[in-house]
Amino acid sequence: MKDKHALGIFDRLKLKFSEYKFGYAAMEYEFRRNNLTGTLMANFSMDHEIMGLWFSDELEGNRELLQQLLGIIASLRNGAVTSQRIVGSAISIDLDNEQVRVFANVLETQESIELDESMSLYEGESEAFCGLEDFESALLSWQEFIDEPS
Repeated sequence: MKDKHALGIFDRLKLKFSEYKFGYAAMEYEFRRNNLTGTLMANFSMDHEIMGLWFSDELEGNRELLQQLLGIIASLRNGAVTSQRIVGSAISIDLDNEQVRVFANVLETQESIELDESMSLYEGESEAFCGLEDFESALLSWQEFIDEPS
């Protein structure tokens, strides 16, 4: 049995990986379990924050969705499908055979906002991209983490 005092109230699994093949920035993530409430949380590095929200809000407790995504990735690899979209309540995912886009649903419905040339909108917390292999690795790490006894 784990010593809860040594771990505090959180169990942690911290992983880091990088994807250079398609030019994506390095992505770090950490999964946590609150031992008092059983809540699972995911934190992803800057430029990938939306993925942490998706793991925590859309994927937490949804093993069916996790298995569906792993199946989609296998289908993308063997050419059975070329792309797939999973629409969540607040965050959705686009997958193709090279990359994954995780984005807030509001991005698809927003009207275009015209800004001065010197200004731009920061969408780092609303949209993120990573390689398909890296996304699969994160999903498998999440699966391993949730399967650990608490």
